[in-house]
Amino acid sequence: MGLDGSPMAETDRTPTVDMDGAIGFVVAHGDAVDRARLSWLRTGAAPPEEILTDAEMGGAPDGGWPAVWGTGVASIDATCFRLAELDDLGALDRPAARRALDWLAAGQRPDGTWEEDEALAREAPNWARPGDPEAELFLTASAGFWLTVAELDARAATRLDQPDQQAARPYATHVRAAAQAIAARLRPDGTWPSFLAAGWMSAAVLYHQEMFYESARIHGVLGDRLAEMSPADVAWMASALVRAGVNPDDWLLLAARRRLAETQRSDGGWPSEDGDTFDVHTALLVIRACR
Repeated sequence: MGLDGSPMAETDRTPTVDMDGAIGFVVAHGDAVDRARLSWLRTGAAPPEEILTDAEMGGAPDGGWPAVWGTGVASIDATCFRLAELDDLGALDRPAARRALDWLAAGQRPDGTWEEDEALAREAPNWARPGDPEAELFLTASAGFWLTVAELDARAATRLDQPDQQAARPYATHVRAAAQAIAARLRPDGTWPSFLAAGWMSAAVLYHQEMFYESARIHGVLGDRLAEMSPADVAWMASALVRAGVNPDDWLLLAARRRLAETQRSDGGWPSEDGDTFDVHTALLVIRACR
């Protein structure tokens, strides 16, 4: 810690992520989609059309994607997961992703929250179960996060002299309502009544809405829990905060990169709690967070 109590900046002695090792791990162990995601993250190279078409397959007619555990009904959780994959392919501006984002926006409830369709109640896992307050906050943070990303991308693509500046804020009302709903559920100590991942996605949404005090409270809790997080969670947290525009030199992101450097394996990858097949996904998250 610094003399003022703030975390100290990285020094030359701070361990750093071996990016060449992480890239080599994805090349060696990933499939064609993983390698296309890697190319986009590294160079912005557009993936082949067949890769994009395969990644977009299975969408519901009105937008969104069903979950593998569902009954064909479009799922908020599954749609957010698919948007994350498409984002790594540079495909959020394509029709399938735009329909999904519009579907998410249309599904927001009057109080600013989201919840899965009741038809999924029997099959849904804990983090997506309709009627569960913890699942509600997680899904609200997830949907709010991806609408935030869409806002950021739209703003970056809109010229300041363009007459219709509303085009740069297609989901402004939805994201603001989501941020207010999230802030209302924060406890005085900065914790939140939901799963760990809801914390960093909530912090990202709040940061984008310039609710810096609320976002900083969550940062403090995440920092306290960093040592007990799995490498996959640290990678997900760091990549989400960076994607939402948090400064890469933010103290929590510096600490996250240190932890990722310390937990990187000799083969260039990181272990995932979801099994070996998700190790490549974790490496891609790290590359996004550290690029």
